[in-house]
Amino acid sequence: MQSIDMLVDTSREFLHQIAAFLPRLVLALAVVLVGWLLAKTVRFAVEKGLRAVNFSVLTERAGTDHFLQQGGLQGDTTTLFGLFAYWVVILAALIIAFNGLGATYITDLLQRAELFTPKVLVAMLVVVLGSYFARFVGEAIHTYCTDAQIPDADILGKIARYLIMTFVVMIALSQVEVGGDIVQRTFLIILFGLVLALALAFGIGGKDWAAAMLERWWPQRKKDDHRGL
Repeated sequence: MQSIDMLVDTSREFLHQIAAFLPRLVLALAVVLVGWLLAKTVRFAVEKGLRAVNFSVLTERAGTDHFLQQGGLQGDTTTLFGLFAYWVVILAALIIAFNGLGATYITDLLQRAELFTPKVLVAMLVVVLGSYFARFVGEAIHTYCTDAQIPDADILGKIARYLIMTFVVMIALSQVEVGGDIVQRTFLIILFGLVLALALAFGIGGKDWAAAMLERWWPQRKKDDHRGL
């Protein structure tokens, strides 16, 4: 008889817990549903707003649209920003929902991810604006070298563009705290090695090659023409 009473009490307590949990579960599902609808609205508004200010033109000229499409993205950089805004709202809705359910561990993880999103946004903007600046400088150098009749204008423009993009990627990685000092030190070591190699080429074993390259890029006849003028 006592065992039956214990079983009844346990069942009653279990039913009470379920009765207390069900309203919170329904509320959490409602929050997720509202968050999903709000996320779709925010995504549409972000994409519409960015296209209204011709942000897509900037990303197309920067070359990020082509890069993302080669990677398999169905859309452009504006679509990526809209998708980013969508998941930010979804994360916020999930935080509220799990907090209401008392799942503190999951809530803490989602809050950390939510606090990380501004850094990702800044890194994305750095890459877009840096890509545009790198392409602008590369094309400017290419145009100047072409007008000045300097050979290898295309190569010089690409070198300038890739160097700027390297710095841009380093800044973006530092924003999201990826790589840190290791990436920066590696880049500085590589850059120092290139400078040292060029210095040795000019100073030791590559005098003839260096002189030929200088003569090719800045012919002596141009100097003579200027002297004659």
